Amino acid sequence: MLPNSLTRRTFLKGSLLLTGSLLLPNVLLAKSKKLTYKIAVVDLMILKRQKLGALQLTKDIGADGVEVDMGGLGQRETFDSQLANPEIRQQFLDKAKELNLEICSLAMTGFYAQSFATRATYQRMVQDCLDTMKAMNVKVAFLPLGTQGDLVKNPELRPAIVERLKVVGKMAQKAGVVVGIETALDAKGEVELLQEIGSKHIQIYFNFSNPLKAGRDLNQELKILGSKRICQIHCTDDDGVWLQNNTRLDMNRVKQTLAEMGWEGWLVIERSRDANDPRNVKKNFGANTAYLKSIFQAS
Repeated sequence: MLPNSLTRRTFLKGSLLLTGSLLLPNVLLAKSKKLTYKIAVVDLMILKRQKLGALQLTKDIGADGVEVDMGGLGQRETFDSQLANPEIRQQFLDKAKELNLEICSLAMTGFYAQSFATRATYQRMVQDCLDTMKAMNVKVAFLPLGTQGDLVKNPELRPAIVERLKVVGKMAQKAGVVVGIETALDAKGEVELLQEIGSKHIQIYFNFSNPLKAGRDLNQELKILGSKRICQIHCTDDDGVWLQNNTRLDMNRVKQTLAEMGWEGWLVIERSRDANDPRNVKKNFGANTAYLKSIFQAS
């Protein structure tokens, strides 16, 4: 028998609501989570590679953080890194704290031109980066496979690259970090590559310009990869115009896609400079940062 305070009508109404709720997707029932996006710039591209002044310039630009490069590689056994010096590392950490900035990632851009597939001392190079990450409490490294590691033009390099990335995956796992790779493959190809590598510590460092240049659907590529395979994003395109003036990049749609995926994290501006004034760092990166913040950090 029902209590007096619970009439038959309210009981039936409650029962219908409960039954209906069981049919709704969990995502609709769960309290919506506000996704967090932070905006960073690349010290190399703001012309302050491994220079302490990159931090103040990042602050002046209005970004939340900076991706710091590991230095040049050339034919050296490892990177020409000033961050190998504990005193210089501490200067970077102290300045970042003073300016309320974060170092979102360390970049091994030396591999853009050098061969990850053939360099004999690749393990030392990667380990030096991982050691620096640990010392600076950075959780993501950027490893581009570059022109010499282009798996579309040089598919014969795939076995060597996969084997080496399996090694790097174990190194990254031991260090408790993620190494984000950039490849020339499409999203489906990258999923297959990651499956072959078989390590959660090797993920994709997605770059908007790659699918855009190849004429692929940027948003579809993001969806194919999924949120758990993307560690960070170079939220950028080739130089020419600022992001806000780029007609082939719909940033509001990108935000919607990332939200549907449940992906959040760092959006790192690499290029998208005005071709008529490419070396005006504050103007170019300031405009792009302000635009991304208006899209991704709007309340």
